Amino acid sequence: MSATGTPPTFDQAFATLRQFARSRPPAERCELCSAGLAHEHPHLVEISLRQIVCACEACATLFDGMANGKYRRVARRAQFLANFQMTDAQWETLFIPINMAFFFLSSIEGKVVALYPSPAGAVESQLSLDAWNEIVQENPILSQLQPDIEALLVNRVGHARELSRAEYYIAPIDECYRLVGLIRANWKGLSGGSEAWAEIGRFFAGLRSMADIVDQPTSASG
Repeated sequence: MSATGTPPTFDQAFATLRQFARSRPPAERCELCSAGLAHEHPHLVEISLRQIVCACEACATLFDGMANGKYRRVARRAQFLANFQMTDAQWETLFIPINMAFFFLSSIEGKVVALYPSPAGAVESQLSLDAWNEIVQENPILSQLQPDIEALLVNRVGHARELSRAEYYIAPIDECYRLVGLIRANWKGLSGGSEAWAEIGRFFAGLRSMADIVDQPTSASG
């Protein structure tokens, strides 16, 4: 009913519906060609900026397997490394101040980059090359990481609290940055709060469910 008590006309009703339609959040679009995107869509990484870019299938296909270019298509491989070898002493030599981090080979910098999540976003840690090489020697599967688009993702939070085993994954780089975003969006106070830790738990449960289990050799000669 209108303010005068009479039923709204068709035009008035249609105008109201248009207002609701305009208030809907905009659909995601390909950042290269502006085509509309489905909820599940490919990602690219802009290598020089370490930035994740949403793309349609047509645009993403242009960068399949491309090694030298502005963008690379993010790999979808996810692997749970069941027999990953890392001691507490080795972890300490990596100089990561928390018990969660990811490591990837930057083709631009020609080195392995170590990042850990924080309430302010991803923070880079200075990585000891000797320490990293020792871990690769004991876990040769790491030599197969695709530069820029895959990472070793480490979750030692439960291990540090003596609640569960440490988890090690080869994960798509966009998943690693998604974890950073979840923590940044949900962290409260010094300890994070129950909501943040619930989101972290859901993230790793989802990653574990999509990952292939890999029983890797424990040494280069194994």
